[in-house]
Amino acid sequence: MSEEMNISFEGSLIEGGEIDLLGEQLQNEIDSMNRAARLGYEDERASINLPIDDHQEVRRVVEEKRELDPEYLVVVGLGGSNLGTVAVQEAVLGRLYNQVTAKTKVLYADTVDSGLLRDITALLEPVLRRGGNVIINGVSKSGGTTETVANFQILVELLKRYKKDHKDCIVVTTDTGSKFWKFAKGEGYEVLEMPRLVGGRYSVFSPVGLFPLGLLGIDTVRLLSGARVMRDRCLQSEVVDNPAALSAAHMFLHSRRGRNIYNLFLFSPDLESVGKWYRQLMGESIGKRCSRDGEAVFEGITPTVAIGSTDLHSMAQLYLGGPQDKYTTFVGVDEPKAEVRLPETETYSSLVEGIRGLSLKEIMDAILQGVKAAYVKGKRPFSEITLPDMSERSIGQILQYKMMEMMYLGFLLDVNPFDQPNVEEYKVETRRVLEGVI
Repeated sequence: MSEEMNISFEGSLIEGGEIDLLGEQLQNEIDSMNRAARLGYEDERASINLPIDDHQEVRRVVEEKRELDPEYLVVVGLGGSNLGTVAVQEAVLGRLYNQVTAKTKVLYADTVDSGLLRDITALLEPVLRRGGNVIINGVSKSGGTTETVANFQILVELLKRYKKDHKDCIVVTTDTGSKFWKFAKGEGYEVLEMPRLVGGRYSVFSPVGLFPLGLLGIDTVRLLSGARVMRDRCLQSEVVDNPAALSAAHMFLHSRRGRNIYNLFLFSPDLESVGKWYRQLMGESIGKRCSRDGEAVFEGITPTVAIGSTDLHSMAQLYLGGPQDKYTTFVGVDEPKAEVRLPETETYSSLVEGIRGLSLKEIMDAILQGVKAAYVKGKRPFSEITLPDMSERSIGQILQYKMMEMMYLGFLLDVNPFDQPNVEEYKVETRRVLEGVI
């Protein structure tokens, strides 16, 4: 079995000549990406160089905190500060990791919800009371995210109540010189620094993702090796050899035909958080009021996430019978994590014929083939990604592919895929409200 992710555009309903014309446009951005690959962290495309970094400092901190034998890791962050971590953790270790195989369980404090923090505290307090260890990883690129600071404060104060050496159990990941960085240094906490030009939604291969994933036992070397392989593929100068540029071209052409909804249809429940990670990546990267020149364009493609086969029973009617405003990418997996077969008994043959003795993988594959056939019949455009398996290497490939795809798509749409000016608007207004309350 090949270790490389396969990408197909056979069902895209886009003619090759149209791609050739866009290829000429894309050449400038491909050249810019290759320049960025030589510049390290000195270009806004800097995240493409994270897979070739050695990340020695992260590995040191992971090993140091592992010696504490923590029963829980709590990642305190939201958006780009935790979505990539959740995506990799669930894809590789499974959504039921805490209940099934965890040595160190993981919790995510990703919103200021009283019920969530109450439940997290209820899980942590008995561990701390009997002398067990908990690692708190506060993550904020700007260092001033209201939700993160609020949750971090609550959890650190919990640590202080039970542990004299609480500082050993705290790791802060942030930009050098940020408010959070200065605070953490002043308190004596371990600090992992993000490269300045790597935005949060592109940061999964930085300390933002590598520290918590490494602490959970995920092989981050293999994760980065997969990302590195895909990085090289997506720097190819010919668009037909460059899967990220090719995918961006298809998305762009469909958006110009009125298909401004992009549906990532993942045929494994453990990939759902990859979809949620991508939803932020697309939403923040290309949903822009203004073009690069400052002209009001109100540009964007709306990302949606579907899970096979679950959402075939909730959304397929819309996908196959509704308006022609969607472009879909199906994501399948060649080798499942386990083989589960139906019994050979005839007892249930009267309910569903033809499935006796089959594996669940064979049934899922048949469903995916049936869905694609229905899309072809209904002239509904789609592309397809096939992952070799759910290993770190495979997940590294799909995440790197999607991040570079988004950079090329931003270029074609003439928007800046690295900023999020309107997100800052809500943060400013929130602070004004809070200042008024205080």
